[in-house]
Amino acid sequence: MNNAARARDRLYVICQSAGWLFWLGLQVFLVFAFPDSRANNARPDQACTLCIVAIVVALGWLITHFTRPIVGRWGWKTLGWRALLPRILAVSFVQSVIWSVIGYGYAYLVLDLPWTGKVPFWAACVFSVLNGVIMLSGWWCIYFFYHLFDRLNRLEIERLRLATSVKESELRALKSQVNPHFIFNSLNSLRALIEEDPLRARQAVTQLANLLRYSLQSGQQETVPFEDELSVVNDYLALEQVRHEERLRLRLDVAPDTLQLPIPPMLLQTLVENAVKYGISTRPEGGEIAIIARRENDSLRLQVTNPGAFEPGSTRLAKANGSTGMGLANAAHRLRLLFGEQATLQLRAGEPGSVVAEAIIPLPLSHA
Repeated sequence: MNNAARARDRLYVICQSAGWLFWLGLQVFLVFAFPDSRANNARPDQACTLCIVAIVVALGWLITHFTRPIVGRWGWKTLGWRALLPRILAVSFVQSVIWSVIGYGYAYLVLDLPWTGKVPFWAACVFSVLNGVIMLSGWWCIYFFYHLFDRLNRLEIERLRLATSVKESELRALKSQVNPHFIFNSLNSLRALIEEDPLRARQAVTQLANLLRYSLQSGQQETVPFEDELSVVNDYLALEQVRHEERLRLRLDVAPDTLQLPIPPMLLQTLVENAVKYGISTRPEGGEIAIIARRENDSLRLQVTNPGAFEPGSTRLAKANGSTGMGLANAAHRLRLLFGEQATLQLRAGEPGSVVAEAIIPLPLSHA
């Protein structure tokens, strides 16, 4: 039995005992508050009455307690209210009949007490059964209401766990799409470098090793400091500059207070890689890539600018400069999974002849 089941059983024992003890206390109060005015030989004395009351209450406790596992085996806890109500009335009627028969039988057959009621004995029995049905139906309604609430609560917890699992699976899948693409591009740059400058190639191997190490380690993290991502991007651009030489120029405009802010791993790398592939490689004259980072209104605004033309009528992650937008779409999806709908990533037109990829990343409370 797990901890949750044990906790539910303890709660049931506490509530069951407290409820019936309250009912016993109420009956005892009524015995003393309204003593019988008849002669003692016509009615049982208070001690005998209290004994009968205690036995009847204990009998009710036992009947409800031992019926509980039976309805559990019948699967009533999984039923809706429409199916439960007739069953509650039926089991309450059976319990009430047993309760009344044993209670009246003990008092008037075993103890042989005289019947001095103002109504016939059979009428009193009928009234006792009806009263028991009402009382026990209330007991069952409370019991099943708790289990219905508990079931809905557990279903909500399972739904949240499933949503979290799906979210983690999606993040792992998206990371697996980003990282191999990044590694293959780096290897192509290194292959071109080996033939031209072996000495520079050794330095590039070290840079590529840093890239691979970061790629493997960051895949286990949801966020990394912006400074770490920027360092990796510098290694990547150093490799790309070997291939593009003076055609690739870099401008950094990074505010110091942004360096420790969290961002998804490979986000900046994806934006810069997209800028190189579609803003530099496709243009004979090359151009400048600008990385701009600012902290604004409890958010990190990250911009990567590259040469190109942007169609005003295109969508937020539309094709620009021949880009399929797949890498940016993955990055945008990761942003929403990690930071919610307030996180955005879009392509837009910048200064004439330039395209800007802009990410807005809400900061967690610890950095706000």
